[in-house]
Amino acid sequence: MASSKEYLDFILGQLSELDGIAYRAMMGEFILYYRGKAVGGIYDDRLLVKPIKAAISYMPTAPYELPYEGAKEMLLVDEVDDREFLTGLFNAMYEDLPAPKPKKKK
Repeated sequence: MASSKEYLDFILGQLSELDGIAYRAMMGEFILYYRGKAVGGIYDDRLLVKPIKAAISYMPTAPYELPYEGAKEMLLVDEVDDREFLTGLFNAMYEDLPAPKPKKKK
């Protein structure tokens, strides 16, 4: 099942206080970026984030879920209705996220 544009718009609205939120559509789902770094994505209308140390300590009881068959597990964000929680989560994660890989020159 693909994610809906309505759910994406809802999540983007919840994160609207943050500068540098972007997304890219990929195979019916959406990858989310914060200031150029991949944070997670929207899969089957669920917000999932990378299970990095900062995210695990911010959401210690969050369940791990598969975004799609054959992928690595990610953390499910249940508190999508809480703007303050979401912006805090993304800010907490930013420093621990890997820098984007440089694009290959053709």
